Amino acid sequence: MRPKAASPVTPPHRAAAPPAAASSAPAESLAGVPADIAPKLAKLGIRVWADLILHLPLRYEDETRLVPLASAPSGELVQVEASVLDAEVQYRPRRQLVVRVEDASEELTLRFLHFYPNQLKQFVPGSRVRLLGEIRRGMFGAEAIHPRYRIVRGAAPLADTLTPVYPTTAGLAQPTVRALVGRALAQCELGDTLPQALLAELKLPGFAEAVRFLHAPPPDVALEALENRSHPAWARIKFDELLAQQLCMRSSYRRRRRRAAPALPARGHLLRKLLDSLPFALTPAQHRVIAQIRADLARAHPMQRLLQGDVGSGKTVVAVAAALQAIENDWQAAVMAPTEILAEQHYLKFSAWLAPLGVEVMWIAGGQGKRPRAAARKRLLEARPLIAVGTHALIQETVEFTRLALAIVDEQHRFGVRERLALGEKAPASSEPHRLMMSATPIPRTLAMSFYADLDVSVIDTMPPGRTPITTKLVAARRREEVIARVRDACMDGGQAYWVCPLIEESDALQLQTAIATHEAIQQTFPELTVGLVHGRLAPAEKAEVMARFKDGDISLLVATTVIEVGVDVPNATLMVIENAERMGLAQLHQLRGRVGRGRAASICILMYETPLSQLARARLKIVYETADGFEIARKDLELRGPGELLGARQSGVPMLRFADLDADIALLEKARLAAERMLELEPGLARAHLARWFGAQAEFLKA
Repeated sequence: MRPKAASPVTPPHRAAAPPAAASSAPAESLAGVPADIAPKLAKLGIRVWADLILHLPLRYEDETRLVPLASAPSGELVQVEASVLDAEVQYRPRRQLVVRVEDASEELTLRFLHFYPNQLKQFVPGSRVRLLGEIRRGMFGAEAIHPRYRIVRGAAPLADTLTPVYPTTAGLAQPTVRALVGRALAQCELGDTLPQALLAELKLPGFAEAVRFLHAPPPDVALEALENRSHPAWARIKFDELLAQQLCMRSSYRRRRRRAAPALPARGHLLRKLLDSLPFALTPAQHRVIAQIRADLARAHPMQRLLQGDVGSGKTVVAVAAALQAIENDWQAAVMAPTEILAEQHYLKFSAWLAPLGVEVMWIAGGQGKRPRAAARKRLLEARPLIAVGTHALIQETVEFTRLALAIVDEQHRFGVRERLALGEKAPASSEPHRLMMSATPIPRTLAMSFYADLDVSVIDTMPPGRTPITTKLVAARRREEVIARVRDACMDGGQAYWVCPLIEESDALQLQTAIATHEAIQQTFPELTVGLVHGRLAPAEKAEVMARFKDGDISLLVATTVIEVGVDVPNATLMVIENAERMGLAQLHQLRGRVGRGRAASICILMYETPLSQLARARLKIVYETADGFEIARKDLELRGPGELLGARQSGVPMLRFADLDADIALLEKARLAAERMLELEPGLARAHLARWFGAQAEFLKA
């Protein structure tokens, strides 16, 4: 049975979706599929018959009409029918099968550079052949290279729908996929999973109507509406996909809210003392976010909040305020950061602010000696109210908390899902801790609404007063000597500077070599300057010593790898040079640039680049040069890279989008958010059916 035509598909620039079962039936429900075909289907995420319903076409071909050769537009895919004049194998300029055909209007030459011997026998002079391909006209007349063809005899009716072209894999031909889709449409349940009232409100077609249309659109459909996915049938599919993601994420959110967590009333006496002792006043945005967190912590179910703010917006003091609420209620808090430099910065700030209040702050990191670490572990087991600050060492099996009530993870996107959850699992078995995740890499609104829908989100959207704007300059690497002279002048005038070495093919070893070589070269060029070196392979004690000397002003110029991307706060450092800036991502460039401009003096960030620049590198540098707004940079980054790369480790266990576009479909996303809450509350059966259609057996396991 020839399957009906097909439907739109994931555009080439979008990543393939993770396996998305459309039914919870076991894999053997693909019964009847040949044993050699099933593994190929599995590569496409097709494990049950219902998966084929949502395996939508990439594009369509029009086999519903014939075009006279003379009328066929050059370079466009058309279908023609002609009679064979002759066929032969030619050997100049290379071996090829050449077939001449004609219809009543024109002659056409077919060329097959790759062919089988029996193909020559198919093209019998006088036989009729139906061709689908691109016709190009040149000095030798009209030609078609490797058109798709079939010999026709007698009545050969044309297709009555557009022909779908599906995503496929090696060894799985289009006719096979079309036949399988046809079987799936005939035998699978296509009932609606949306309430009728919602369908009417959103003016969307029914599910069966939409998928049948997209798999077999009529020939008179506006192709542009299919290709740009603006057709109502596409709107239904995209809405369903967004709704499935929202249902998945909000279900996870609701499940967590049903669990128990220590209720931490906002007593406030320590927070008042802290705010009175600080040499600066908090911004309205910081006050607003602290109030949101305090209200969350006072409840007896786990807080799951993402705190985001641009570089230097003041997230650390918010984290301290949250930790104090645990301390005020005789519980413990833990703060985990991805690098020792960032973790140590937190430890030093927490200690400086909280030691005068009598709050104990502990340090736990991989570089600690055995005795200090053993002493720290012992203190945690004594059930004392304290704050433990550290790196991944906090989640080692040997580290145990007896009264952990709050887990704070900074730069959360740099941890895997398992690592983020592991810190919370250090809490007593009888309860779950509150979780606060922080990020200085702003998340675009649409990304937060979709992929972070299982979290409450707080945003610090203003900067503290007194921060000096940073001037960004783009300088070609051939002007390196000028840049070096400028760095020397800045340091000799009493300022401090960073020189960030390039990331070379993501190789730590090569990056290290470059940093060491740059450090030696600058030392030799300017013996009068004190030049420090810091990189990821330094022993923790050495790293801490270099950073302390730089902060104290003993080191004028710090040569570093991108290990200083986050957590370094030296107000006197007013100049940064980033080598090979074209190799770095937008978020990384913005984070690095944020290491300067932390005092009141004018600051400059020089982005040195090698030529020629790729189109993507040019676009990135232009964005960083033109804006210092981290949220705008994040939005542009989403446009350039799509959500998959921005999400990083978080996408493990998070349903990715195949059809919807976060930028173009923001209105649908808003509606899906509202609909998900309503369905979970009023139509839980339909919500489960919808999740089963889109994620199958995975629906029970998808978590953030």
